Amino acid sequence: MQKAQTINNFATFVTGHPWWILFLTLSAVSVMSAGLTRLGFENDYRVYFSQENPQLQAFNAIQDTYNKSDSVLFILQPVENTVFTPQTLQAIHELTEKSWQVPFSSRVDSISNFQHTEAKDDDLIVADLVPSRLSPQQIEKIQQIALNEPLLLNRLLSPQGHVSAVNVTLQLPGKSPDETMQVASAVRALAREIESNYAGMKIHITGMAMLSNAFNESALNDNTSLIPIMYAVVMLVLMLSFRSLSATFAVLLLVIFSIFSALGIAGWLGWFLTPTSAISPTIILTMAIADCVHLLMTQLHHMRMGQSKKQALQESLRINFQPILLTSLTTAIGFLSMNFSDAPPFRDLGNIVAIGVLLAWFLSISFLPALMTILPIKAQTGNEFSHSAMQGLSEWVIRCRKPLLMINGMMAIILIAFVPLNQLNDEFVNYFDKTTEFRQSTDFLMENLGGIYNIEFAIDAPAPGAINEPAFLNSVDQLKQWLLSQPQVIHVNTVTDIFKRLNKNMHGDDAAWYRLPELRELAAQYLLLYEMSLPYGLDLNDQINIDKSGIRLIVTIESMSSNQMLAYEATIQQWLAQHMSSYEVKLASPILMFSHIGSRNIVRMLIGSVLALVLISILLSLAFKSIKLGLISLIPNLVPAGIAFGLWGLTHGQIGLGLSVVTGMTLGIVVDDTVHFMSKYRHARVNKHMLKEDAVRYAFSTVGLALWITSTVLVCGFMVLSLSHFSMNADMGLMTAMTIAVALFLDLLFLPPLLMSMEKK
Repeated sequence: MQKAQTINNFATFVTGHPWWILFLTLSAVSVMSAGLTRLGFENDYRVYFSQENPQLQAFNAIQDTYNKSDSVLFILQPVENTVFTPQTLQAIHELTEKSWQVPFSSRVDSISNFQHTEAKDDDLIVADLVPSRLSPQQIEKIQQIALNEPLLLNRLLSPQGHVSAVNVTLQLPGKSPDETMQVASAVRALAREIESNYAGMKIHITGMAMLSNAFNESALNDNTSLIPIMYAVVMLVLMLSFRSLSATFAVLLLVIFSIFSALGIAGWLGWFLTPTSAISPTIILTMAIADCVHLLMTQLHHMRMGQSKKQALQESLRINFQPILLTSLTTAIGFLSMNFSDAPPFRDLGNIVAIGVLLAWFLSISFLPALMTILPIKAQTGNEFSHSAMQGLSEWVIRCRKPLLMINGMMAIILIAFVPLNQLNDEFVNYFDKTTEFRQSTDFLMENLGGIYNIEFAIDAPAPGAINEPAFLNSVDQLKQWLLSQPQVIHVNTVTDIFKRLNKNMHGDDAAWYRLPELRELAAQYLLLYEMSLPYGLDLNDQINIDKSGIRLIVTIESMSSNQMLAYEATIQQWLAQHMSSYEVKLASPILMFSHIGSRNIVRMLIGSVLALVLISILLSLAFKSIKLGLISLIPNLVPAGIAFGLWGLTHGQIGLGLSVVTGMTLGIVVDDTVHFMSKYRHARVNKHMLKEDAVRYAFSTVGLALWITSTVLVCGFMVLSLSHFSMNADMGLMTAMTIAVALFLDLLFLPPLLMSMEKK
């Protein structure tokens, strides 16, 4: 009784002092929104990994010892279908020279500046493979050398010689989020210049720097294209539902304030947006509308019953205060469970949306009723069960409750049984659909030259200078030969090939001496002589550490799913344990990082989802003052995600990083409809002393239409998100929309029969 009186007093105060409420809420929103100026953006693919991530730590250790692997790869596709023509070789030479001017470039590699070695009398000649001026005889010689050079083939030159690549290594300072954007802008301009200078030349651009830029462009495209669509959808649904311009205007203002305030708080806290957390405005937009719809639909319902606008607002606040508070808390708990994710962007997404949901609740019980007290709004009068569609649906559900309970229960069990068909699989290149430039260029690379997927090996010798030991070099070469025997491997880049070539050169270019030096002193002399002959920027620091105690070996592999990658890594580790146990070998690469995080993330999110489920169950049991109702609510809250994943298993079968957070995220969302229906049902049973059949009729009449509207807005919002070219967001949006649609179906056609079957007469 005291709680009800407190809510009544609050409703009276809000509607009695609307201008003061508006002034205070707008002031608070202004302060919170000011943090938007501090909100940054981070687009590096490394943001998906926490600093504690073991694969990231291994990758950073290799990057700190050797050159960075951030790069841009130009793939030249000549119209003649061969790169060994004067025009194409000149284009490669020009592109190589101009690539040194790309922002943050530290090294450029191509067949043009490849440091070819040959013996001349007792001297070792080290020079660019492709000189500036070429005769037909020179071109023929260059072709023969290039197509037989292990360090070029399948790395910078295709085996058929029909495409070639120029690789630009970057040293990004990491001080500004627009570094990769600067690089992307520069390399695209350079590619257009070369294409215009050489008729028929087509240049594709990929590389890890372009991957980071693709994350950035996907986020920008989503926010510039999807959010306007979402606002248009929301306005249309609200106008059709309320048939009131003032109500629609009030809801849109509340949504905008919720979004700006949530992002402003993120800015004040020093957070930054990522391609994943950048979709938070779209999700807050859809979530904020739910509370507004329930408040306004209840207000309109009571105005149709003959109450004044202020009385209807007060009654709506009194009836909806607890359900809206419950749904906001459960939704926030669901999104906060994303903090169990191993990927920081998903944690940020969950936290920002949770803040937005709670702010939307606060504005719904303060700003919205205060504004609606001032704004004009009309509603037609009618009897309590005037919504004929909802009345007809409630009668049908009551009449067919037993068949509905059995059929829906069996359908749920059958569809959930298909969940095991899903496999945890991810390919980070496929995070982008085929309309994106990065995906198109990378697909061309994998089809014609090599691949963007690689594994880096850091192999440490026992002491400084020990890489010149014949035993160490032989072990590295055995690893290389074994890797090349694997069907997944396209290319292996290792310094042992240079040692072999130098040994051959120093024995009169006799092919029989194309093998590793047999003495440490010879190997050390060869390496010193070669390094002294290399031009600036083309040293061996990307393959050999400073004190000559370690070698980096880079393996280029075919496109592989995360499961295949993890299995292949296990095979490599097994071989290393058997053949190179005396050396310390580290493995790392972006593909390994993404492969590990998917499997680890889904386990952690399951823990988070279970914890969220327990908290939500306790919260509902306390709110309804009934353990039985709290337990009953679990069924329509858990089953939708199970059915959605069962349908996904039948249609797609692949679960990636984006889908691994859906269960925790949707758990809080689908509770909303269940809470509103059950609260109205319990209100009818306890306060109005209705029979269970009449309680179902009352719940349908008072909340049925609002459930349709809120679910439609949510489904539309997440379906708009599914249009994203960034598949991590698109899959998450589609799966969430499916889950919410299933939840609405169950809340209307399964929950009422379940409640009636569990209740006494």
